Amino acid sequence: MGVSVPVREGLFTDEPRLLGSRCRSCGGHHFPRHDICPYCSADDPEPVTLSPTGTLWAWTAVTAPPPGYTGDVPFGFGVVELPEGLRVLGLLTESDPAKLRMGQPMRLVTAPVGTGDAGHLVSYAFEPVA
Repeated sequence: MGVSVPVREGLFTDEPRLLGSRCRSCGGHHFPRHDICPYCSADDPEPVTLSPTGTLWAWTAVTAPPPGYTGDVPFGFGVVELPEGLRVLGLLTESDPAKLRMGQPMRLVTAPVGTGDAGHLVSYAFEPVA
């Protein structure tokens, strides 16, 4: 059970970097990857690797575990705006809202979220840049 596996294939790479798409018609970025642009309905999005840094836009602390979640509680959850103009929802490594601020620089990391049949489950998360 010492193996770490992503909660879902195709969301992020080992470095980590988020795997998204960019529409060739309107230029909009999406996460996760899409076959059809959610902005203009074009069917030509290309796969892209998104920036590993961004700025904190909104945040909260989750103090009760959602159904099926076996990771640590409390945990931070927030919205990080990437340089591509895309806002991504995700885990935050900081669970104390008082230690976070609007516009704070954030960096993509992986974080444990529990265990499953295949091993230790990890997801993408954002941590404050010191």
